[in-house]
Amino acid sequence: MTDLAETRPLGARGGEPSTASAEPVETAPGPAAGPVTPAPGPGAEPVKPAAPPVRSRAVRLLRLVAYVALPAELVLFVVLLGGVPIPRGVFAVSEVVLLALLLAEGLTYLRLRRRGLSRRAAVAELVPESVLRIMGHELRIMASLGRWVARRPVDVADADAVFPHARDQAALMYGFTFVCLVESAGMSYLLADWPVVHAIVLVLDVYTVLFVLGLQAAAVTRPHTLTGDVLRLRQAAHVDVPVPLDRIASVRHELLFTHDKKAEGELNLAVGSQTSVTVELTEPVDAPRFFGAPRPVRLIRCHADDARALYRALDVAVTRVRTAPSPSPGPPPRA
Repeated sequence: MTDLAETRPLGARGGEPSTASAEPVETAPGPAAGPVTPAPGPGAEPVKPAAPPVRSRAVRLLRLVAYVALPAELVLFVVLLGGVPIPRGVFAVSEVVLLALLLAEGLTYLRLRRRGLSRRAAVAELVPESVLRIMGHELRIMASLGRWVARRPVDVADADAVFPHARDQAALMYGFTFVCLVESAGMSYLLADWPVVHAIVLVLDVYTVLFVLGLQAAAVTRPHTLTGDVLRLRQAAHVDVPVPLDRIASVRHELLFTHDKKAEGELNLAVGSQTSVTVELTEPVDAPRFFGAPRPVRLIRCHADDARALYRALDVAVTRVRTAPSPSPGPPPRA
C-alpha cells in the first residue's frame, strides 16, 4: 500500500520551476576517507598492510574456560533453584573455578593495560564482541530512561534540525507495558507460596517492564537529526546511520506499510510498521547489523512524526550542497 503524498524533484518550490531533473542525479564519489599510503619509490619493496593483533595463548585459554564455566554456573544455579541436592564438593569446586576465573581475568586486564591498550581495547580482548554489543545495547536502553525523564536527547545540541519519530509507536509500547504489568501481578499471585521463585520471577518481570519502556525512551531521546552536510538516521538504541548529503540522489515522501525485509541494499527503519520518507543514494553507506556485520545500503526508508518537514528540510539541504560554489583554483601558474 503506497500513498504518494508528495513527490517532486529536489530543489523545486511551490510555484517555481525546477531546475533539477526528475531523474536521480548521479554525483561523482568523493575520495575515500582514511590515511593515504605513499607509493613506493623505484626499487623499493611494496608496503605490506599491518597484520591484525594476535591474541596470546593465555587470553584464548581464559576465553575457553569462560565459555565452559559460565554456562555450568548457570546450570548449577537452576538445579539449586529446583531443589535438587548438590554435593558440597561439586559446589565448592565450581565456586573456586569461578573465583579463579575472575582473578585471572582481572590480572590479564591489568597486564593488557600495562602494554598500552586502552580500557575498551583491553576489555574487547577478554570479552567476545557479541557479548559487548549486547551489554552495550542493554546499558543504552536503561540510560535512555534517565534521559527521557530528564528530557535530555542524545546528540542534538549541534543539530540544525531535529525530527522526532516515536509518536506512532507510543500506543503499542504502552499497551505492551500494561500487558507486562498484568502478567507480573498474576505471576506474583500464583507464586506466592514459593518465595525464592517468586522473587526471581518478580525481578525478571520488573526488568521486562523497564526494558519495554526503555525501547520507547530510546526512540524518543534519539530522533533523526540534520547537522551540516550529514543526515543522521536513528532507531531506538541499535541503529545510528550517518548519511552524507552529497550521496543523496533523490528523496520521496511516500507512505509504506509493507517492506521486504530480505531485500539486499535496503534499510527499512519502520515505526509502527510504516515508513514515510524514502532516500535513494548515489553510492552505498554502511549500516552495520546488530552484531557489527557490515551492511552496505543504497535505499533507506524511515519515518518521522512530521514527514513533510523532514522531506522539505532534506530538499533544501541537498539543493544547497549541490549548488555550492566550487573552490577557486587560484591564479594560473606563471611561465
